[in-house]
Amino acid sequence: MEQNQDKLKDIISHSKEYGFIFPSSEIYDGLAATYDYGQLGSELKNNIKTYWWKAMVQIHENIVGIDAAIFMHPTTWKASGHVDAFNDPLIDNKDSKKRYRADVLLEEHIEKIRQKIEKEVEKGRNRFGDSFDDAQFRATNPNVVRNTDKISSIEERMKNALEANDLEGVRNLIIDLEIVCPISGSKNWTEVRQFNLMFSTELGSVAGDASTIYLRPETAQGIFVNFLNVQKSGRMKIPFGIAQIGKAFRNEIVARQFIFRMREFEQMEMQFFVRPGEEMKWYEYWKEARAKWHKNLGLGDQLYRFHDHIKLAHYANAACDIEYNFPMGFKELEGIHSRTDFDLKQHEQFSGKKLQFFDPELNQSYVPYVVETSVGLDRMFLAVLSAAFQNEKLEDGSERIVLKIPAALAPYKAAILPLIKKDGLPEKAREIQKLLQLDYNIQYDEKDAIGRRYRRQDAIGTPLSITVDHQTLEDNTVTIRDRDTMLQERVSVNELETKIANKASWKSILNDLIKN
Repeated sequence: MEQNQDKLKDIISHSKEYGFIFPSSEIYDGLAATYDYGQLGSELKNNIKTYWWKAMVQIHENIVGIDAAIFMHPTTWKASGHVDAFNDPLIDNKDSKKRYRADVLLEEHIEKIRQKIEKEVEKGRNRFGDSFDDAQFRATNPNVVRNTDKISSIEERMKNALEANDLEGVRNLIIDLEIVCPISGSKNWTEVRQFNLMFSTELGSVAGDASTIYLRPETAQGIFVNFLNVQKSGRMKIPFGIAQIGKAFRNEIVARQFIFRMREFEQMEMQFFVRPGEEMKWYEYWKEARAKWHKNLGLGDQLYRFHDHIKLAHYANAACDIEYNFPMGFKELEGIHSRTDFDLKQHEQFSGKKLQFFDPELNQSYVPYVVETSVGLDRMFLAVLSAAFQNEKLEDGSERIVLKIPAALAPYKAAILPLIKKDGLPEKAREIQKLLQLDYNIQYDEKDAIGRRYRRQDAIGTPLSITVDHQTLEDNTVTIRDRDTMLQERVSVNELETKIANKASWKSILNDLIKN
């Protein structure tokens, strides 16, 4: 874990040095848990958005996108339950004066036990080799069985306490498990208290209760209040989805771990409206579809796992997370929730407007059920960066830092590098840049020795480097170098568009998602 924490520090340092992420308001000593995306970070972020949008909206004819306002009528948040129930259970350590989410302390304790199980399984796998039976080992090994039962017992107590809002029960569980503060190492805990996460502000020039509105804590409600607008104007038929990418705001007290948990963040959400009774079929469908979307990036299938929620939200009848193995361990990357008809019925009640769909096949009207997929864009950014960041030892004994970002997501798809800054090579390089830059983001770089430029492109994740030399002027060929393999080949300038398309076009990454 310490090595992984070092990797996170390296990623943070690399992000700042190369223009991916800067601390916000840094010249004023920064603002906790807020970050600015730099020139390369904003490109990568936009490319992740595009990958999600194309996969979610463009290749599904029954899913459309909207962009709802951040400010909404305050009754929206009363109806959704956020005013009364959008809380985190917080606990303080009296010695370190640090505040923690009580549920996260418990989940991290469970994860430590889970890691013990995996170590035991790995030992068994090494001992028995090809004859190893994973399921049988987990069911019969005394240490694994004991720790599995321990996890079940903790999860059961945790679920009962959280669902009953039994804060004393949550504290007692932390004490019984002898969980210590990571900073002070002590078990000197305060009571557990609930803290509402919404930011409030004033609308207009007169302060008072009537003008209090909230910065949205999630983007989903903007979709629900527009359900009928989209359905009628788009002539949508059940089942159909509404997608949205947008900012959300939560007054996180325990905001740390770089961009993993911030107070201002971006969500990529899709609400899929289905017939009542069919929600579990679609819940399973979207679990599989979303896992496929993540794994299609090629970051490594072993980096993902599903985790069913211990405590269901008040609106859900099923919920799970796709967790990713960040440098800090497995953490939530995306949530898939079966939200039932809770949201639309609540908005019907509070607005007095009917939010129903007339189903011509059934010849009846009903409030649709909803299956939600919601992925944090900033967390997705960190996942891509974590998998991509590699410090490689080369055959000649030297080292290089390379970002093996999936090519379609890379900030620059190719770099044009004139070998020297004279003899007409810069002019020819600019000519090639113009040929490619309308379709792809291309960087032109003529400073320093060619080897140093290759290293710089490796460090920012550029998949292809195109070197223009004296032979280019003779036969219109260039040297193209692959970031990952470092192999070089001589190709005609006329082939460059095809080479880049095969490597880094949207088609190259989306093709596998549309195969049955």
